[in-house]
Amino acid sequence: MYIILSILSLLGVIYGYLMFRYGQGWKRLQSFKPLNSVSGRTRVTVIIPARDEADNLPPLLQALKAQTYPDTLFEVIVIDDFSADATPDIVRNFTAANVHLLQLSQHLSAAQRLNSYKKKAIEMAVERATGDIIMTTDADCVMGPEWITRMVQFYETYQPKFIAAPVSFYKEDNFFKALQSLDFMTMQGITGALAALKAGTMCNGANLAYERKVFYEVGGFKGIDNIASGDDMLLMFKIYRAYPDGVLYMKSEEAIVRTLPVDTFRAFMHQRIRWSSKADKYDDKRLIWVLALVYFWNVSLLLAGVAALFIPGWWPMVLGLLIYKVLVEFYFLIPVAGFFGKTSLLSRFIPGQLFHIPYIVVAGWLGKFGSYQWKGRKVK
Repeated sequence: MYIILSILSLLGVIYGYLMFRYGQGWKRLQSFKPLNSVSGRTRVTVIIPARDEADNLPPLLQALKAQTYPDTLFEVIVIDDFSADATPDIVRNFTAANVHLLQLSQHLSAAQRLNSYKKKAIEMAVERATGDIIMTTDADCVMGPEWITRMVQFYETYQPKFIAAPVSFYKEDNFFKALQSLDFMTMQGITGALAALKAGTMCNGANLAYERKVFYEVGGFKGIDNIASGDDMLLMFKIYRAYPDGVLYMKSEEAIVRTLPVDTFRAFMHQRIRWSSKADKYDDKRLIWVLALVYFWNVSLLLAGVAALFIPGWWPMVLGLLIYKVLVEFYFLIPVAGFFGKTSLLSRFIPGQLFHIPYIVVAGWLGKFGSYQWKGRKVK
């Protein structure tokens, strides 16, 4: 009992310190307030991989059409990944001259098997891009009209090689989706905090940008194309190795990209397993140590909770640890939720712990040793 309590206490202290540091980092991260208008010289290519996204593409394309950035300075390339629905027709029929369709089916055989179709799609789109900056998002996203303008202003102000920017869930119309949003918001807050603390780098492919020439400088996805996921962070690490000071995070409410939570628990687990599957592929070992700490902290809490079912005397310890976990995470999450306009979701945070802890443990394990389904394909 004493040994177990000592391990839990040690993990708890380190985890609490980590949350405190992240809270300080998020508060230190300054919002980007552009001082100048865009130069009118920076060309942008927005790349959107899409597979069976007929329901989601129309609002995204409308959001891109509504951008304040001059449409003569940006193009949109939607790469259709063997869709079985009306995805290609929606792109073809969309009334905007700067929106283009690229189909993998015209360049790859349907029988050909890749471990990362998404990387191949992005690579092919970059080859056809005319922009100085590549911006990527997902087909189930929407964004405000200043999205491209803010990204270009940030680029022209600081001249980074790679820009990570905020992503948020929206349309959280039930408890399950609210829990997903809280979990995702935590990861987004940590992304910004790490950037402010200069203690690591993270990003999300739904909202990032990089120089087209730098993509080729670092060899694109060569060397990571056999990994199913990681078209965002693994590419970022390649660029970070070449330009340690060239990877920046832009905190801007106008640049938030909003994406949809999944509808089912099965889809949720496959998504999180996909994300966790690349954890041991990160070049930034600081991030791997943090992920390991978070994982084993949750494993310890879950095991202690299971043990308390058979040893009633453990309940006070387990409840105390859960209260401690909630408090240190609240310290971090409250300002993050304020930035994303998600403060109202915090009421679901405490009951959500009964879901959050087991999912972290299971998804982390299966991400390393299991397989998952994504877009109708099984990936190991």
